[in-house]
Amino acid sequence: MGCNMNTDIELLAPGGDVDAIKAAIIAGADAVYCGLDTFNARNRASNVSFDELVGVIRLAHQYQCKIFLTLNIVILEREFKSLAKLLSKLVNTTLDGVIVQDIGMFNLIKKHFPTLDIHASTQMTTHNVGQVPFLKKLGASRVNLSRELNLKEITILTKVASENDTLVEVFVHGSLCVAFSGLCYSTSASVGNSGNRGRCSQACREEYETTESGNKFPLNIKDNSAFFDLPALIEAGVHSFKIEGRIKGANYVHTVVDSFRKQIDGFMETGELTQDGERLYQVFNRDFSNAFLRGDLNQSMFIDNPRDNSTKHAVDKLTLKNEQAISVVQIHEVEQNLHQQNKEIKATVFDKIKCLNIDKLPLTLHFSGELDHALIITANTDNKEFIVQSTSLLTISDKVSIDNNVIEKRFKSFNNSSYELISINTSNLTAGLSIPFKELTSLKKQLGFLLNNKQAILPEVSLPALKKHPKQKAEPAKLSILICDEADIHLSQLTNADVYFKLPDAYKRGCTKYIDFFKTNPKLIPWFPPVLIGKDYDAAVNILAQVKPKLIVTNNTGIAYEAYQLGIKWIAGPFLNTTNSYALMALKEDFDCSGAFISNEINKQQIQYIARPKNFKLFYSIYHPILLMTSRQCFFQQSVGCEKPRIDNGCMLSCDKSTTITNLKGDNFAIDKQKAGYPSIYNQDPFLNMAIINDLSDLFDGFMIDLTNIGAGDKSMPDKAALISQFEQLLIVGNTGQSDVVKTINNLVPESTDSQYYNGL
Repeated sequence: MGCNMNTDIELLAPGGDVDAIKAAIIAGADAVYCGLDTFNARNRASNVSFDELVGVIRLAHQYQCKIFLTLNIVILEREFKSLAKLLSKLVNTTLDGVIVQDIGMFNLIKKHFPTLDIHASTQMTTHNVGQVPFLKKLGASRVNLSRELNLKEITILTKVASENDTLVEVFVHGSLCVAFSGLCYSTSASVGNSGNRGRCSQACREEYETTESGNKFPLNIKDNSAFFDLPALIEAGVHSFKIEGRIKGANYVHTVVDSFRKQIDGFMETGELTQDGERLYQVFNRDFSNAFLRGDLNQSMFIDNPRDNSTKHAVDKLTLKNEQAISVVQIHEVEQNLHQQNKEIKATVFDKIKCLNIDKLPLTLHFSGELDHALIITANTDNKEFIVQSTSLLTISDKVSIDNNVIEKRFKSFNNSSYELISINTSNLTAGLSIPFKELTSLKKQLGFLLNNKQAILPEVSLPALKKHPKQKAEPAKLSILICDEADIHLSQLTNADVYFKLPDAYKRGCTKYIDFFKTNPKLIPWFPPVLIGKDYDAAVNILAQVKPKLIVTNNTGIAYEAYQLGIKWIAGPFLNTTNSYALMALKEDFDCSGAFISNEINKQQIQYIARPKNFKLFYSIYHPILLMTSRQCFFQQSVGCEKPRIDNGCMLSCDKSTTITNLKGDNFAIDKQKAGYPSIYNQDPFLNMAIINDLSDLFDGFMIDLTNIGAGDKSMPDKAALISQFEQLLIVGNTGQSDVVKTINNLVPESTDSQYYNGL
């Protein structure tokens, strides 16, 4: 059973389908996370139906195992009605928690479904101490930390989480994304397959043209495994050890969960690690690394093969044992043995789970009563009997009597996700009698309460219509520009546009440069990046506290929380993935946010129904390099090579390389690393959307153009002053009012795409 001797430690397992969930339960998982066929970030998993979910919850609870449901994608405006219907059903189950990414969904659940326990998904990119209280205020009871963090960083976050009465979850095994989760847009830019919608097409696993350093899979990273780091994670204060793998089968899940169960229990009993981890190599793996956890980001994290590494591991092990190369025949024997082992694992697992039943419970209802007596309903299910009876007495009816048809119509809803209504028996009910129908309804509610684990059945929530508030000022949308180079400050003299200055991701220790910089240039509005870890977050907070700007834009929720605490006006940046009105409400109501950029991942139809909160500004970026992914790892080691075997702080602060990789379809991608920035990959063409100015100008207060020298690769930047002038003209006349302006901008930016505006999510 999944009963842990130390209740502070939870082993959390993946369940991509019913068999995998059963396998996790019998292997000793304390909790299992799974998804339905909608609203979850593993679109390729088999997932479960709602009826199966109810059965799975009942089965898991028999083994003291919890079930968490993944609702971990960004939500579109039109989906909230169906989402509310689903949540209305979930609150009437004994589900143990929901895993959430969308800020709007946090708001919806907290307001309308407060009995549901909310867990913040890894898609929230949680990596600094400001984000924990931000998520707590949104309604999260636990947070799943970014997978890129090291033990020291995790320890600091668990301390803050504890102070905020929040649990911490860490991935300890399974596939690793090379990109920061929640900030990967690798194929949404071209075909709408967004990781933020559970449709990750795994561009990082693709084969590319052989790179300068001789690699065909330059972005492919080994699997994560903290199998031997469990004591350090326990010491760090981590509550939940989470295994990745919702697209893996039951044999994989059972093997991994059982291995971790034995390792945890062995350590808790003896203080020693008792397992060697060899069983983990028998099932699918890409070899293993714990380099993120150790804070040692080196070349050995990559593997030039995205497929199963289990055979190679077995061959390498035999070679080491023999102290010489082994023959083709021996390699074949190894493959055969491994295949046979997996067949046996599969057979053993399916033999263990075949008796586990998630079928609906059979239910029979018996109605009995006679004149001047109470109506009695007896329900029998799962070796249990429940009896309810009326307070009124049965009387002879002049009009409608309680006959079989009336009873079936009233009580057929008990044939539901939990119960299969086998029969309704009225043979002991005298014909021609009646009681008030409102009492019949009351009996149904009483019976529903008893059959629903003595929990009142909550009514379906109908969401109120949201009011679309107009702009604060009925005037044309204003231009804003983003720069990141001090050499571009002169551009602010050429325009009345708001000028955002993008701060770096990393800082030298004790850095005060930007405090003086913003005080000297008060017209510049600080723009904070999405990822700020450790000392870099501390430096960014110091800038905020010392400068106390009138307004900032932040793509990091930790900085948003600090701005809110300091009373600084703030705008939510485009990388907060804002796609719906409920997210805007959450930002406004919980954190006094002044405005937000709407995500560039969504299309015209998905944008136009978003309702602006009162006194709230909406923005949209109409020209920018398209970020595909950002990583804490180095993209140059496997592309052009690097003399440094591992990344250090000096790399972050000083490296400013750029190169290009090409996939087998011939598509080029710019790898770009700015000084004090994270290695990033960009689409070959920038985003340029002039159509939105006419289409949705009533919705937006401002349109931004990004003039940073980021993501261009080997392409030269257009003339920035000319771009500002032309875009200012465009906002005055609209994109159909003066074709010369549109033509000039297209000449300045000869290669671009606006496919996201038409594809959407």
